[in-house]
Amino acid sequence: MRVQCVILNYKTAEMTLKAIAAAQRACARLESYRIDVVDNDSQDGSFETLSEACADMDDVVVMQSGHNGGFGAGNNFAMRRALASDEKPDYVFLLNSDAFPHEDAIEVLVRFMDDHPEAGIAGSALHGSDGVPHISSFRFPTLASEVLGSFRLGALTKVLPEKEVPIRPRPDQTRPVDWLAGAAMMIRRETLETVGLFDETFFLYFEETDLCRRARLAGFETWYVVESKVEHVGHASTGLKDLKRPMPRYWFDSRRHYFLKNHGKAYTWAANTAQAVGLATFKVRAKIQQKDDPDPARFLRDFVRYNFLDERP
Repeated sequence: MRVQCVILNYKTAEMTLKAIAAAQRACARLESYRIDVVDNDSQDGSFETLSEACADMDDVVVMQSGHNGGFGAGNNFAMRRALASDEKPDYVFLLNSDAFPHEDAIEVLVRFMDDHPEAGIAGSALHGSDGVPHISSFRFPTLASEVLGSFRLGALTKVLPEKEVPIRPRPDQTRPVDWLAGAAMMIRRETLETVGLFDETFFLYFEETDLCRRARLAGFETWYVVESKVEHVGHASTGLKDLKRPMPRYWFDSRRHYFLKNHGKAYTWAANTAQAVGLATFKVRAKIQQKDDPDPARFLRDFVRYNFLDERP
């Protein structure tokens, strides 16, 4: 099989059906493909709705994970089955339930991966429903990026733009990057067989960062492919469209796990300290200058609590 497309559903059945239809159009000219839809234990009738709607579709399989273990676990559920089958896919294409590929988006990624054997992962250029481009290519988080991101000193950012996590401005040419947003990501089978699937310790956030880092360490490149375009609504399953809502506990847990796993305790402590001091300094400066605070509600308090006072093992 050329491509396994995995769409993870969590309480977004109607939107998932739109993603399935878009994926079918984008896969229509491929030699062979299958769309695996995983309901991540929505318990709201999603599984039944999707199963009924897709019952007559030969190219779609709807499955139930039976447990909401998060983004990585849900995608792993489908990938694990495919990789253990007799029809192993050449490539796995992960597509969010609120993402809709243009008609040639998946073909473009397949051709790119075929032509670039050094690429283990490739991702699409994302844009909103309004056509506004989304930033979806990034650098790995580091101590330096924690300083830049928390202190938010424009002069320092201008001097050290290569230390920022988001790649700004959005690349206008296809290029290698550190990691990509997982909303529309193609992964070579050999990459998964070499580095493994998503680390399921991450419930949500940082799992694609970690996967791309493991791929890099194993010698696989990650590429941002501008010719492959995907519309992305964003936050349909998480409910985090309101940017002033408090960040969920799992964001802090995922960030902490990423730093501990990839950099160790001392580095993580330094990154946490830099982030906390930077956040506090920025908030004081914003108060004095009477500027708006763009952070989610209680962000500094929750950051200190979950990283210094209430750590999980």
